[in-house]
Amino acid sequence: MQFSADQAEVIGLKALAWLMTNDELLPVFMGATGAAEADLRENAGDPEFLGSLLDFLTMDDAWVVQFCDQAGLDYEVPMRARMALPGGAQVHWT
Repeated sequence: MQFSADQAEVIGLKALAWLMTNDELLPVFMGATGAAEADLRENAGDPEFLGSLLDFLTMDDAWVVQFCDQAGLDYEVPMRARMALPGGAQVHWT
């Protein structure tokens, strides 16, 4: 199942809300991206930002499992949503 850009943004916003409540992972994200809390609020509607947030989330299977379990989503949903946002298309080199 492919996601529309709107559906992918909703998943990204759910991931952002989950991240904002995760006291252990939020500082890791902010340190890795250089983002401040104000940046998180300001960029919540930016599909490119949500894509980068999903890039971060999908770096670790444990984070994906934690997010999906809390959100009631299948584990492949964050990656499928990522693919529907800007910069998420898979590159085929052949």
